[in-house]
Amino acid sequence: MPAKDVKAPARAAARGTAELRRADASETLPPEQPEQIRNVALVGHSGSGKTMLAEALLAATGAIARKGSITEGTTVSDSEPAAIHQQRSVALSVVPVLAGGVKVNLLDTPGYPDFIGELRAGLRAADAALFVVSGVDDIDAATTALWAECQRVGVPRAVVISRLDHPRADFDAALERCQRAFGDTVLPLYLPVRTSAEITGLLGLLSGTVSEHLTVDALPAYRNADDVERDSAEAARGALIEGIIAESEDETLMERYLEGEEIPADILVNDLETAVSRGSFHPVVATSAETGVGLAELLEMVARAFPSPKECQRPAVSRLDGTAAAIPDCDPAGPLLGEVVRTTIDPFLGRVCLVRLFSGTLREDSSVHVAGHGLADRGHADHDSDERVTHLYSPLGASLRPVPYSVAGDICALTKLGPAETGDTISARESPLLIQPWEMPDPLLPVAIEAASHGDEDVLARSLGKVAAGDPALRVERNAETHQLILWCMGEAHADVVLGRLREQGVKLQTVDVVTPLRETFAAPAAGHGRHVKQSGGHGQYAVCDIEVEPLERGSGFEFVDKTVGGVIPGPFITSVEKGVRTQMQKGVSAGFPVVDIRVTLLGGKAHSVDSSDAAFQAAGALALREAAAAGRIQLLEPVSAVTISVSDEHVGAVMGDLSSRRARLTGTTSTGGDLTEIMAEVPDQELLRYAIELRALTAGSGRFGRSYLRHEPVPAAAARAATRD
Repeated sequence: MPAKDVKAPARAAARGTAELRRADASETLPPEQPEQIRNVALVGHSGSGKTMLAEALLAATGAIARKGSITEGTTVSDSEPAAIHQQRSVALSVVPVLAGGVKVNLLDTPGYPDFIGELRAGLRAADAALFVVSGVDDIDAATTALWAECQRVGVPRAVVISRLDHPRADFDAALERCQRAFGDTVLPLYLPVRTSAEITGLLGLLSGTVSEHLTVDALPAYRNADDVERDSAEAARGALIEGIIAESEDETLMERYLEGEEIPADILVNDLETAVSRGSFHPVVATSAETGVGLAELLEMVARAFPSPKECQRPAVSRLDGTAAAIPDCDPAGPLLGEVVRTTIDPFLGRVCLVRLFSGTLREDSSVHVAGHGLADRGHADHDSDERVTHLYSPLGASLRPVPYSVAGDICALTKLGPAETGDTISARESPLLIQPWEMPDPLLPVAIEAASHGDEDVLARSLGKVAAGDPALRVERNAETHQLILWCMGEAHADVVLGRLREQGVKLQTVDVVTPLRETFAAPAAGHGRHVKQSGGHGQYAVCDIEVEPLERGSGFEFVDKTVGGVIPGPFITSVEKGVRTQMQKGVSAGFPVVDIRVTLLGGKAHSVDSSDAAFQAAGALALREAAAAGRIQLLEPVSAVTISVSDEHVGAVMGDLSSRRARLTGTTSTGGDLTEIMAEVPDQELLRYAIELRALTAGSGRFGRSYLRHEPVPAAAARAATRD
């Protein structure tokens, strides 16, 4: 693909800081047609160089005056305190650049597994992905998992081998690792050119042109490759041409090529662009964010080979009543349809929504419908409202640049949009629609929190609602049995970010140990006598009852049987005894956990014509159950989950050995292909509290697991002592 100069605008856009959140309006109007837009996710393992690549592209195109620094916390993408503290991306960020008249919205996504929710939001907003791989480091299982994530959603991909300026960078070795991990459709478009052992340019395999970066931050100079360079690149050029022809729709090309015909470069370039656009071919471009090598070539490839929003499939939509609706075309003149892919809370502007537009044109003062349905299991209740767009921006990291409009295919930012949350649909007020939510992973690390004082509880509730509105990977639960407030997170790093965001809003909180919701049952029959007799002047309280308690099979619930004779307890008070027993069952009889799976038989009792009452017999029933528990043997029951673990074959032994230490019962293994194995087991929930962290450590970050409640089972004596409350 022949290289083109990347024109650098003279003016640099303002950077986002804590003091300045809105940048001046750009001198260039936003694009008017989807064909002028590319939405590209930057994907790669943490530390692969995504953020600095974005910085270099911004600087090369004049969007910023100079590159920021990760260590100094001055990059455009990473402005959150958590990102600066952890020195890695923790949230999705949009950084637009201009390349040959095309607006490229780069969506910088986190590479750490804890933030896969942000990655999926970025892939939802993107139409293609640049998969960034370090030229220094090996490709680990976590990187392979990220590639599989991109493959799952079907986005076209190109590979960027970054950090070529590093002393240990090895392009050939990195390319070999990529081909081994991602397949033989991963082929380079350019080869590095060295000057005095340093990579100073790229040789285009199809054009035969060399771009040289002889001075840092200067535009490349171009020349024709010399004979030595052409000869050294001949094998790679042949492999690239054969790879392109294999993807071509012209079935005669391969035969012509094998017969020795020189295939015209324009035909090869057109076939290459088509193959990349449909996702069947993955070109490789080498870059250095430090020296600028490869940036011009990368931008040209993105602008020419990646699909525009008009060429990409749009998500399914429905009407508010759930009936299917026609998917609108990506047309600026079509009906309005957009989706909130990220929500943040700015201390000055309030709620800021990042919106990907799929159809229509959004302008200031537009009336829109905001709808969020289908995320109740995540703690997001269904909601609908009509809102007015008061401010419209083009995002540049944390900076917001006012724009007059935003068309189908573009990404914009809106403020003060009422109750809008991540995942909500923005549509026309007169014909509201719902976009099918994207699939989110289950958060599997529970973190129990509580307000530091009673006065902080209201502040915690309000702030937690704001944080949860912008984080679809977070699930908030108030456990009905333990009454704990649980934040279900993706991992420790995710939990640290969530807690940090709460504390930034002035919330004083503390984390506490997660209590597993155990239950109690009777291990053997027992009898109980409840006598509640009090006399203190006036009407007294008199109630006596005798019960027998028997254990039932697991999952049977509760049975109450009346075997009194002769009316020793009047009929209305029999119901009172049952109420008292049920109330005591909820409170527990031994360790404070609910009692389940028992049959209580009322055998007899006494009543007083004046002093007996409903309250007295409820108290007697509760007392009888407690006395039966004291005389009998109580068994604690713990929840057990069915767990499915997906790991690479090399980690199966370690994972199965670890499961045996968790009192797990292995129920089966299945090979799922691609060197992956699924392990099925039944594991007590107490052993899964930190499994999201421990599985990642066992499998170098590549292991995944899912869980579902199965049943409650008796707790072994040793585990029961550890699990009971203080």
